[in-house]
Amino acid sequence: MNFDNFKIAFQYALPKHGVSKLVGFLARAKLGFVTTGLIKSFIKAYDINMDEAKHSDPAHFKTFNDFFTRELAQGVRPIIEDENKLAHPVDGAVSQLGPIKDGTLVQAKNHYYSTLELVGGDQAIADKFEDGDFATIYLAPSDYHRLHMPVKGTLTDMIYVPGDAFSVNPLTAANVPNLFARNERVVCVFDTEIGPMAMVLVGATIVRSIETVWEGNITPPRGTLKQWTYPSDGDDAIVLDKGEEMGRFKLGSTVVCLFGKDKIKFVEELTAGSVTRLGEHFADVV
Repeated sequence: MNFDNFKIAFQYALPKHGVSKLVGFLARAKLGFVTTGLIKSFIKAYDINMDEAKHSDPAHFKTFNDFFTRELAQGVRPIIEDENKLAHPVDGAVSQLGPIKDGTLVQAKNHYYSTLELVGGDQAIADKFEDGDFATIYLAPSDYHRLHMPVKGTLTDMIYVPGDAFSVNPLTAANVPNLFARNERVVCVFDTEIGPMAMVLVGATIVRSIETVWEGNITPPRGTLKQWTYPSDGDDAIVLDKGEEMGRFKLGSTVVCLFGKDKIKFVEELTAGSVTRLGEHFADVV
């Protein structure tokens, strides 16, 4: 057994939710100089550029979670303004992107999964993205971990889907079948200026909180599938502008973006492995 196979086998054996719960407890604990020391070590290990952060001093953060979900400094990630261009929603790297064919998305070479499974079994929502396009973006530990809107939209549905907690790094994506449709996730569906869009926030090992700006913590502690619906207009409608924050991960993960048929075209240079930066040119309206 080579080392990569060992790492995959170890993930199957690992009590992932238990480990995640313990890490989550430590990440939200206020441990003073211990927390500061941990943050400094993390910054050094992952070569994080704190000049991009609103608060660059590690001692500013009372918990590791505060540091991990740190704000960016003003103007560091300008949002592309052209109304015919979508903005990248996160800092990260493209895992896969392309057309949704026969209700199926590419996870990695020789690995596929269904839109229906991804969105928690809601056929009406899955149908919105039939023959559409998708992009899966992986957020490494060193990345900025807030998610933003690629285009202006009105929230219509949110689904919490319980699941596993495998790592979502490229090695796991290439070796664990149905990864993004088996891990815990939060599906956020929007009506936008270019038709339907979903942002699926996928949990992972040691990810102990997925948040949205309208509901706060979605997980933990939920353990059963739950769906919310929201008004499409009026004072209670949740409308988010292009570039506006929509959610965040406490410890890193993956977002899967879904778009309707014939609505967008990804920029040509965007391929598997491409680095993404929040606000830059993501796709064109067609």
